[in-house]
Amino acid sequence: MNLFNSALGRNITFVHPAYFLISGFVGIPNIKYYYIFLFFVYIVSVLGNMAVMTVICLDHSLWSPKYIAVFNLAFCDLFGNTALVPKVLDVFLFNNNRIAYKDCLTFLFFCYTCLSMQSFNLVVLAYDRLVAIIFPLHYSVKVTHRFMFSMIAAFWSVIILAVLIAVGLLTRLSFCGSVVINSYFCDHGQLYRLACNDHFPSYVISCLYPVVMFWLPLVFILLSYLYIGCTLAKVANAQQGLKAFKTCIGHLLLVAIYFIPLLITFTLMEKIHPNARIINLSLTSVFPPMLNPIIYVLQTHEIKESIKRLLKIGRRPKRTVAKIVIT
Repeated sequence: MNLFNSALGRNITFVHPAYFLISGFVGIPNIKYYYIFLFFVYIVSVLGNMAVMTVICLDHSLWSPKYIAVFNLAFCDLFGNTALVPKVLDVFLFNNNRIAYKDCLTFLFFCYTCLSMQSFNLVVLAYDRLVAIIFPLHYSVKVTHRFMFSMIAAFWSVIILAVLIAVGLLTRLSFCGSVVINSYFCDHGQLYRLACNDHFPSYVISCLYPVVMFWLPLVFILLSYLYIGCTLAKVANAQQGLKAFKTCIGHLLLVAIYFIPLLITFTLMEKIHPNARIINLSLTSVFPPMLNPIIYVLQTHEIKESIKRLLKIGRRPKRTVAKIVIT
């Protein structure tokens, strides 16, 4: 961050507070039960995503481009929830709502990076389904291991760079008034609004970020499935179309779980109570990482069969001792 500041200007002094105060979930009755629920969601998320990652690592039959993307999604879910939920519980359940300035920016970086990568990973899986259904004969040529690794690495690089720019611009802000963040984590929008100097660059970032990281991926996913639907309607009979559609059910459920709460929140932002908005956004952050592994285990035949094979391997056959009769 010091390099970022020196590149934009020298001999400029910014007022950075020693800490921020996170004040979300204020005035909500019985809110501690919600924190216990978040803890339960976190535990299920950790166990589920670690199970999916372990199964993919152990079963060589799952070392395909599609499951590289599934592994990356499970990693994002695990890393993102681990970055968010323990700190949220520490802040609100144990009344430790003071967070150091640098820790707040670090908290923001990891939360935004993982949340954004979850969105782009759904794009990767949508592209995989698009090629598999529309160009089945060319799938092994178009979607190779190298291509999948390159696409995921490119998305990671773009997201990390974008979030670093957003965080770097926050370091150019002075905070001479309130240091209270009305959210459940170090939210970018809440932070730059607290600044007492010009925060127009951060405002521009806050406008562009949702468009690039959420709405463009959603548009691509919807267009890809619209194309799949139109193509199947023209060239496939009902049985073939249903069979192809079944391969998309898991991914469509992930898309719905991730994007529908965001659409509701941003559409009704001005009409819902701030506490309701905070709770809805917090659920949007922690719920998909918990449900994603459950959906993939239940909806994906390959993973279910892989789990059965691994369980069979883990069971040692009983040893039989032959009886020797001496006459």
